[in-house]
Amino acid sequence: MSDRLVLTVADLSKHFVLHNVDGRQVDALHSVDLTVRAGEHIALAGSSGAGKSSLLKCINRTYLASSGAIILHAEDGSSTSLDTLSDREMASLRGRDIGYVSQFLRSQPRRTPMEIVVRSAVLRGVNRKHATEAAADALTRLRLDRALWDVHASVLSGGERQRVNLAAGTVAPPKLLLLDEPVSALDPANRSAALDLIAGLTSHGVAVLSVFHDLEAMERLATRVVVMSDGRVVGEGAPSEVLPELEVAR
Repeated sequence: MSDRLVLTVADLSKHFVLHNVDGRQVDALHSVDLTVRAGEHIALAGSSGAGKSSLLKCINRTYLASSGAIILHAEDGSSTSLDTLSDREMASLRGRDIGYVSQFLRSQPRRTPMEIVVRSAVLRGVNRKHATEAAADALTRLRLDRALWDVHASVLSGGERQRVNLAAGTVAPPKLLLLDEPVSALDPANRSAALDLIAGLTSHGVAVLSVFHDLEAMERLATRVVVMSDGRVVGEGAPSEVLPELEVAR
């Protein structure tokens, strides 16, 4: 793990207004502070509704934060405030520097798995020839049958689409990778292959922020565990320190 900062989250809060329920306000995140360094894998832990996915979506700008700062740091020492970028600027940066893999199946139905993964690599600055090679390697490592590489994603099963999403999120590894239950639909053999791929990313300097409900996956992958409750960070530490306490709580 490097000392180089990749992401800083400072005093971040997110509120939702339920317009169909008397305009009631729901507080999803409260003054969250977090840093992620190059080569570090931080696993977010906590019960459902703790704010883990909301935090990832604020960083990815799927949600617009209510207050606070989200800063992406470049290798040259410059920084970009993700919370103040225009939608166009954020879309460009998201394709180039941030990978996001959700538990939901986001693969474009009219594209083939190969097209989806190649496009992701090209957006990260890889020429098409090398992007095709990298896409083939990612799909092979994730055990997607080669016969499925050139069919429309709409015919794929849930687990197959999830592997395509993971390949697209990790090909030509981004600076920052956000993972929200990326292996939830996978059988044991394919889950193991996916975790192997994720485990290798930090050695290449990728900063990873993840949500896994599986404590075994956190123990295998995380360099640090951050515990959330009711939208707040309530603790953190090494997996060997934090995970036994979570196991007892469960």
